[in-house]
Amino acid sequence: MSKEKPIYKILDGKGRVLIPKELRTAAEMDYGDIVRLGIQKGVVTTKKVDIIEVGDQSPEAVEAFIRAAIKDMPEETQIAIAAHILELVERRKGIRK
Repeated sequence: MSKEKPIYKILDGKGRVLIPKELRTAAEMDYGDIVRLGIQKGVVTTKKVDIIEVGDQSPEAVEAFIRAAIKDMPEETQIAIAAHILELVERRKGIRK
């Protein structure tokens, strides 16, 4: 196995860093995929996952699950879900007035 050249990136003000395309491709990561972040011995790890760990109800996990679930849905289903979400938001706005 040949040793790859290290890739250096600068963390932005919000703590984000771009994973270069060649690394995403090698890790089979694509737009909308769920990634699990962790830390092992001071090293931040990133792993593509297909499912969220059972019991994780954090807002980030729920959002990742929803985004992954709708990614491959038929367009009609996506539109129906979006319409339902808009309806819920409008109802909440009416309640808050």
